[in-house]
Amino acid sequence: MLELQSLGIEYGTLLMLAMLLVLLVTGMPLAFVTLLVALFFTVGWFGPSAIPLITSRVYTFVSSFVFVSVPMFVLMASILDRSGIARDLFDAMKLVGGRLRGSVAIQTIFVAVILAAMSGIIGGEIVLLGLLALPQMLRLGYNRGLAIGVVCAGGSLGTMVPPSIVLIIYGLTANVSIGDLFVAAVIPGLMLAAFYVLYVLVRVYFDPDAAPIVEPDEISRADKIRLLRGLIVPLLVVVMVLGSIYGGIASVTEASAVGVAGVLLSTIVRGEFTLELLRSAALQTLSTCGMIVWIGVGASALVGVFNLMGGVDFVSTLIVGVSENPVVVIGFMMVILFLLGMFLDWVGIALLTMPIFVPIVISLGYNPVWFGVVFAMNMQVSYLSPPFGPAVFYLKSVAPADISLGEMFRAVIPFIGLQVMALILLIAFPWLAYH
Repeated sequence: MLELQSLGIEYGTLLMLAMLLVLLVTGMPLAFVTLLVALFFTVGWFGPSAIPLITSRVYTFVSSFVFVSVPMFVLMASILDRSGIARDLFDAMKLVGGRLRGSVAIQTIFVAVILAAMSGIIGGEIVLLGLLALPQMLRLGYNRGLAIGVVCAGGSLGTMVPPSIVLIIYGLTANVSIGDLFVAAVIPGLMLAAFYVLYVLVRVYFDPDAAPIVEPDEISRADKIRLLRGLIVPLLVVVMVLGSIYGGIASVTEASAVGVAGVLLSTIVRGEFTLELLRSAALQTLSTCGMIVWIGVGASALVGVFNLMGGVDFVSTLIVGVSENPVVVIGFMMVILFLLGMFLDWVGIALLTMPIFVPIVISLGYNPVWFGVVFAMNMQVSYLSPPFGPAVFYLKSVAPADISLGEMFRAVIPFIGLQVMALILLIAFPWLAYH
């Protein structure tokens, strides 16, 4: 099979892409597709003796100490999903907004930011908001498109707001400080959330029927104190996790363990802790992390053999040759990531493209930490964009049956526009991702 080398890197790359597309269309999981293609090209291009070179690359990925933080943050999110902490947080937000038009939508975005800062996981956050916020907005007479868009876009903020799993995987792939990535992502993440809030305010100003003013219930002093208590645990977890990282007290891995301990302790204090809760959270964590690890193994193997073939240099030359203007080259990368995001999971995108893109970014004189934040912002778009926007499908699983997928995808279009605007600002003004 060594005659594969006779194809040359150009046709070898085309064959690799064709195999990936054909196998993905069959419905085979991405992890198995990348492993199978990597094995085929390793044996066919170099012979069986090259297989240990690929396995060593895979071992380097899965043996990273920082990778331990991924299951910790997933476990923290899984416990949050099963506790009443998120519900109490949403209830406590009733104290904010009052008679402001669109207040429930704005409260939902605030809750989304806090939940994102607690766990960095997206799927569970969208489901939680779909169960808590969407029914309330629909009951109050909110425009369905606005309510759906706020839940999908707000729930996807976990991609940007630290401790984002997307940033952790990028940091592992690009070999940059995850702490620096977290610091750099704070302003862009909050900026995007602010765009959502401004959009809601402008939308309801020009279309008052989109969000009727809700007459606030009279809340007694005792109820106010009870509602405020619902803010204590979420804010404490955020302070413990992010405060320990930013303050230099703990590494990302150590902070993730602190977060799990904090959430577990809170469930015990609230009387919600059961062995069944811990068991189901652990099983969900195992399933999620198993998927991430397997995709990581397959992608690492594929990029490894592609690099040995000379493919990384070949693709780098092609991308850099697009233009002499570095901004145009970065824009071209964004288009590639956007197109991949319509069909692939962000884990696979990060692990397949970053080993190629990051060296190009550095050679253009850009900071890889900044590019990590830009990548995370781009993945925001992929979470909403058709045909396979994960955020929409997460919400569909808990939304009323009369809300179709088509209606959901139409509802998120304005928020995709806001994400693209934030991405353009981040590229035009790199200092926004200051670290």
